Amino acid sequence: MKILVSNDDGYLATGINALADALAEIAEVIVVAPDRNHSGASNSLTLHSPLRIRRVKEHWYCVNGTPSDSVHLALSGYLDFEPDIVVSGVNHGANLGDDVIYSGTVAAAMEGRFLGFPAIAVSLVGRRATHFETAARVACDLVQKLQHRTLEPDVILNVNVPDRPYAELQGVQATRLGFRHRSEPLIRDKDPHDRTIYWIGPAGPGQDAGPGTDFEAIERGAVAVTPLKVDLTRHEAVGPLTEWLEG
Repeated sequence: MKILVSNDDGYLATGINALADALAEIAEVIVVAPDRNHSGASNSLTLHSPLRIRRVKEHWYCVNGTPSDSVHLALSGYLDFEPDIVVSGVNHGANLGDDVIYSGTVAAAMEGRFLGFPAIAVSLVGRRATHFETAARVACDLVQKLQHRTLEPDVILNVNVPDRPYAELQGVQATRLGFRHRSEPLIRDKDPHDRTIYWIGPAGPGQDAGPGTDFEAIERGAVAVTPLKVDLTRHEAVGPLTEWLEG
């Protein structure tokens, strides 16, 4: 089995190194990841400037672009083989609820799914998370399960792992995305030249965080595995919208 690994924290991040090392125990791994942190990049592609790929070491490459750029280049002609699966992570922090809209980690997996490959995004929940080996082991478990039981072709697995030793995990749960309160207010600051600058405020706490959500699973210490779809169409609204347009 061959696995393409990418992320949004950059090729030097602790999470991607832990993930690649763990997956290398069960498969052939190639890493193609951004050359720097691109958290919050979502699905952006670089279209107006050239991209460069640099070989870091055997089977490791970095790209001067986004997570989606990295996976797109790897799967659209740079690699001379096709992987069996794309795994993105381990992200330094949660991708719960509406985080997935902004997440470069999820975007890297989604780009793999766009191009026809099974894909998993893995995140370790915690502001100063340390148990990356736990998340990497969970990723290995899921990859091995996918070898024997495939999922629907349009599904991406968004995996959030509590920051604790593997033995202390409270199981693995299939979940739905919860929903956060709106983010905290922007933060005003001054640069060294006394000009006003702004920082995006921290993400809000869970608003829809009840039973069945990824927030609730993490709160209990369980791994949250949420199936995501590439198709954003709200199919049940097509009929009512047709009536509205014709009314």
